[in-house]
Amino acid sequence: MNYQKYKPYKKIKKANRKWPDNEITKAPIWCSVDLRDGNQALETPMNLEQKINFFNYLVKLGFKEIEVGFPAASDTEYTFTRTLIDNHMIPKDVTIQVLTQLRTHILDRTFASLEGVHKAIVHLYNSVSTIQRDVVFRKSKEEIKALAVDGARQAKKLAKKYGEERFIFEYSPESFPGAEVDYVVEVCNAVLDELKPTSENKVIINLPNTVELCTANVFADLVEYICENLKYRENVIVSLHSHNDRGTGIAASELGLMAGADRIEGTLFGNGERTGNMDIVNFALNLLTQGVDPKLNFSDMDEMIKVYEESTKMSIHPRHPYAGKLVFTAFSGSHQDAINKGMAHMEKENLDYWDVPYLPIDPKDVGRNYDAIIRINSQSGKGGVSYILKTHYDLHLPKAMQQDFGPIITQISDQASKELTPKEIYEAFISEYVNIESPLQLINYVEQVDDNHQSTVRANLISEGEKVAISGHGNGVIDAFCKGLSDLVEQKIDIASYSEHALENGSTSKAITYIQIHTEQGDYSYGSGISPSVTRSSLQAIVSATNRVLKKVVVMQ
Repeated sequence: MNYQKYKPYKKIKKANRKWPDNEITKAPIWCSVDLRDGNQALETPMNLEQKINFFNYLVKLGFKEIEVGFPAASDTEYTFTRTLIDNHMIPKDVTIQVLTQLRTHILDRTFASLEGVHKAIVHLYNSVSTIQRDVVFRKSKEEIKALAVDGARQAKKLAKKYGEERFIFEYSPESFPGAEVDYVVEVCNAVLDELKPTSENKVIINLPNTVELCTANVFADLVEYICENLKYRENVIVSLHSHNDRGTGIAASELGLMAGADRIEGTLFGNGERTGNMDIVNFALNLLTQGVDPKLNFSDMDEMIKVYEESTKMSIHPRHPYAGKLVFTAFSGSHQDAINKGMAHMEKENLDYWDVPYLPIDPKDVGRNYDAIIRINSQSGKGGVSYILKTHYDLHLPKAMQQDFGPIITQISDQASKELTPKEIYEAFISEYVNIESPLQLINYVEQVDDNHQSTVRANLISEGEKVAISGHGNGVIDAFCKGLSDLVEQKIDIASYSEHALENGSTSKAITYIQIHTEQGDYSYGSGISPSVTRSSLQAIVSATNRVLKKVVVMQ
């Protein structure tokens, strides 16, 4: 890691910063770019049907401005734009946005895609950074500025052709933090002079943090400086489009809003090129925690995740703020205790504000619940294993069996050098304990009960490939079966613990029985049986536990 080949970002000299003392007291104008910036970053971009469904969902969430694509880039993008317009799928209070480069044929096709639209934002952009000017385009400052102004002029002419009242213009000096800030202001003002914004027809100046180059506070300095030096400021909507290369896209947007911006572009859960765009879900819910109405409805997080994952084929990290499946669960016992006491205090005092330790937001506000359960991590093997079997497969292992099974799972995990999935843990439990049929296999049994309520059990088994019969008499079917089995294996078998429960609801459910046996040699062994019959599941559990003893004896010999 050769740190000497990198150079620090050159900060601007700015006195009398105002933004550090500002607060965010209202939601910005939101613009979703999921269908353009987010979509172009997918391994498999959305098809037409997926884009329509995603558009409708963004409308449902409350977005009033939605960037739908780059219609001049491909037939798919063009067709999607036309489909929305021709089929009257855009609500009157929603404005679609399209992106376009400042080239004649691209502008022509862009406006053609918008013919008949009720209202649309035409997003013009060109890069102004020094590295792009010098290396990619090989153009001077004046040539780059002229490109922006000429493009704006042509866009204005095309707007008149298609009905200028239908269009709002947006201009982005792409990668602006990589350019001289005074030059960025110069280019933006030149574009504004061409577009001539008014109070009735404002222009959006979008400041794209295309690649994060500086800390969030320096980005806020840049935004504040530009806001202070833009012409027509009262008729300009300053927008931010932050990426997340330094992992501070949300912080940059929050501080940028404090520094004077009015509008935020981003995506659900931060999808986008490289490390992604600014996460609108995260930002909006940050506002909620400060008592600010985000003006977006994220009250059903699970539905939002489902739509997102089905559309993008990407998944939400379990620690993703507000959305991850683990964010409202405490693994630490002290955290768990504090949360429980905090929630009890809220209920007892009937508080009208949220104030619970370790929970900055009420999970119910995003459609989640906080279940007061102890979650055990990998450092507490038996508890974690039993929790997984209980939550995923409704298996309620007795404590003694948990202690027996935990080390087995630890050994399997160590040998495989990986974390085990719930399915793998379940399969290991079944293999180790349930309905074990070697060296003994239960075939059938018959119970007879005498007048004294004593049971006689006759059973057929297979032992080492041969059919054998056993018989026992005792206080109930289990006691009688154990006595018959004891004669077969030539050692006394006693029941040390017993429990059972249904695996499913209803008359067709199966029962699972957990048995701990104690032999005269002092061995304890655990077995389990599953059967539609509670009695048979119990006998199978005894056979399973006995088989584990017999296998252990063979191994020791």
